Formats: sequence, C-alpha cells, structure tokens
Amino acid sequence: MTYRNPTPTVDIIIELSDRPERPIILIERQNPPYGWAIPGGFVDYGEAVETAAWREAREEISLDVTLVEQFYVYSDPRRDERQHTISIVFIATASGEPRAADDAKTVGLFLPDRLPQPLCFDHGQILTDYWHYRQGGDRPKLST
Repeated sequence: MTYRNPTPTVDIIIELSDRPERPIILIERQNPPYGWAIPGGFVDYGEAVETAAWREAREEISLDVTLVEQFYVYSDPRRDERQHTISIVFIATASGEPRAADDAKTVGLFLPDRLPQPLCFDHGQILTDYWHYRQGGDRPKLST
C-alpha cells in the first residue's frame, strides 16, 4: 500500500528586536516559485519542527533566532503549487544584519504597510493573520 501524505514545513516570522519599529525579515526566493516569502522550508526526517525552524533561519538569513511561540498551522492543500504541504508557523526574534544564503536570493526588512510583491504560497494570508494578532486581535479562526 502506498500512502500520499502532506509534507511538513516550517515558516518563521522573524522580528528584528534590535530595531525600534521591529520589522520582519522576508526572503526573495532564488528557486521556483519565485517571489518573496517568509523564511522557512521542509522539515527533515527525524527532525523536530523547532529544530527545523532554527536550521532554516540560519540557512536562509544567516541569523540565530529565538523562537517565541508557535503561531498557527496552515494546511490548505493549495498553499504550495508544488505539493500538499502543512506549515507550522513560528514567531521568532533575532538581532543583527540578515544575510541571504542557501535558496534566498536577497533578504529585506518590512513593515505591514510596505510588503513586497509578489508573495509566494499563502504568505500574504499568514502575514495578514500575524499583523491582526500583533494589533491585539485573535489568532486565525479554524476553517472547515
């Protein structure tokens, strides 16, 4: 019997805590799908999702992060055109100068009203949910 299961991924919304406006870091992807994205990637076999988040941040933006909280899980089968993925999204902090590495072409610092386009995957929705949460709102509602 062959099983077709979704692939686990992590996305890390990284706030730069050493800047007064606390911008978040986004990467411009070097590989398809092209565009801007929240740093993150696939969870390796045998790896905890927290470890994957730390590893992906180090690989893509060359910074060590402090995971603050698990924000939400996004699992719409259409969220990644390449395959069905499930993303565990973390909120993290970091300080220093991010540097693009691994599959990040460039990095940028952004505030809610100045997001780059296009955003990959469902990252526009994730960031909308995040900023609503940061402004004193609730976490996203479960959908059916």
